[in-house]
Amino acid sequence: MMGFTHATSGTAAWLAVTAALPALGTDILPLTPAGVLAGTLVCAGAAILPDADHPSATIAHSVPVVGPAVTNAINDISGGHRHGAHTLLAAAIVTVGAFFLGRWSAVLPLLGEGKLGPAAATVVLIAFALKAREFVPSWLLAWGLGLLAGMAVFVYASDSTIWFPLAVALGYLAHIAGDALTVQGIPPLLWPISIKPPRWWRRTELLNDVWKGNGYIAIPVLGSAGSKREYVLAILLGTYCCYGVGVVIFGLLGIPLVG
Repeated sequence: MMGFTHATSGTAAWLAVTAALPALGTDILPLTPAGVLAGTLVCAGAAILPDADHPSATIAHSVPVVGPAVTNAINDISGGHRHGAHTLLAAAIVTVGAFFLGRWSAVLPLLGEGKLGPAAATVVLIAFALKAREFVPSWLLAWGLGLLAGMAVFVYASDSTIWFPLAVALGYLAHIAGDALTVQGIPPLLWPISIKPPRWWRRTELLNDVWKGNGYIAIPVLGSAGSKREYVLAILLGTYCCYGVGVVIFGLLGIPLVG
């Protein structure tokens, strides 16, 4: 998948989860509107994180010198693009890191006490999301808006310990799931353990497209990354995202769109 579609899928995943749980009356994830809106963009930014293993990805262009250095390092450590960084193990490591980061509090001048870890990460992830979805023309503006969003999270999103690690996890997993829908597929689910299909399986073209000779897994309904089918999916997901964000914003204004 392309960066735009990944960011959109992350947004859609977050809105689906935060909308579904309260509707079921479970109260598993009670969030303030601020948490829902902040989580929307954080999840979109987290949905780009696995591509930090690609020297030409959105993240590589985020900061001169530093961006390429980070992506090149991750590329080397993970074994290249669509290898270690695109696995459940990587998702688990990132989620654990987000959990501990979400508990980091601090007192800042003028802003008072708040969750500094989620706020700082929000700056980065929202900048990634805005640039990947081409909402802003430059990285300078993306970082500026990310900083404003991070300050808002610090001040208003007091429930960030709850939503922040979940938003990061959902975004990361949404990226992996999206890549699994392309012909390139994703690494084995038990990576670094790679289980390859038997010879008779590889001789059948349709079966080999799903469980590849190198152990990769795919349900290639979207074809290659950047295909017309992917753009159609992005449009559908984007439409849903507009609706979901609209529900939250109108709810803040006291105008419920759903019963």
